[in-house]
Amino acid sequence: MPGVPVLLAAAAALLLATVACSTQLGKDGKTTTTVDLKYLAKTEVDRIADLNRQEAVNGLLLLADKLYRRNPREWKKAGYASREAALERLGKRQEAAWPEFNGLREGPAAALAFSESYGGDRVAALIYGLLTMVDAAFEHKDSFYLFDQLDERKLYNCARNVEVAVWKLAHDRSAAGEAFLLANELDPANRNLSFEREFGRVIGLLDFLARVVADRNGRSFSRLTQNVATMIFLPVGLLK
Repeated sequence: MPGVPVLLAAAAALLLATVACSTQLGKDGKTTTTVDLKYLAKTEVDRIADLNRQEAVNGLLLLADKLYRRNPREWKKAGYASREAALERLGKRQEAAWPEFNGLREGPAAALAFSESYGGDRVAALIYGLLTMVDAAFEHKDSFYLFDQLDERKLYNCARNVEVAVWKLAHDRSAAGEAFLLANELDPANRNLSFEREFGRVIGLLDFLARVVADRNGRSFSRLTQNVATMIFLPVGLLK
C-alpha cells in the first residue's frame, strides 16, 4: 500500500499538470503553454488542501440535495420556493444570514436536526452545521498558499463529526419513534445506501488530509473511537 509521501507526490503532480498549466493552440498552428503564477506560491499540500476542501463541500451539498429529495417537507416548511433555492442558500452560507439558528454554527447547529423541540428545516441545520465545521477546519479559506497553516486536529475532528451525523441519521428518533430525517433505504426490496457512500467519501477526504497535514507538521495522532451511545459533535473552530 503506497504511503502518504507517495500518494502526496502523485496527487501533487496531477494537480500541477492540470491546474497550474494551460496550453493553447494559436491560429498559426503553434501551441503555447502558460503557468498561473499564483501556483508557484503553493506547495503540494496547499494544492491538495484546495482540492480536498472543494470536494468535501461539494459532497455535503450533494448530500443536502439527496436529503431534501427524501424529506421535501423540510425545505417547504422553511418557506423556500424550491429545493434548488434551499441548496443555493447553503452554497452561499457565508454570505447569507441564518436567524433561525440564533447564531449557532458547527456542532450546535447540526444538533438541531435531531432535537425534538426544533421546528425548522432539519436538513439545513444538519448540513449548515457540517459545512461550517469544514469551513472552520480549513481556517475559513477557499485557497491555500505557502505560508498558510492547517491543523490536523481540526480536520480529524471534522471527519469524526461527519461520522456522528451518519450515526444520528440512522439511530436518533423522535418521541413517536420516527426518524428525524430519512436517509438510507434499508428495505431489502429497494436498498439505497448512497447516503452512506457519499458520507464515507467526505470522511475519507478529511482523514487523508489530516494525515498529510500531520506529516507536514511533524506530528502524529492516533485515531480515537467514540462510544456510539454517547456520540457528540466535537469542537472544530474553537479548538486551540
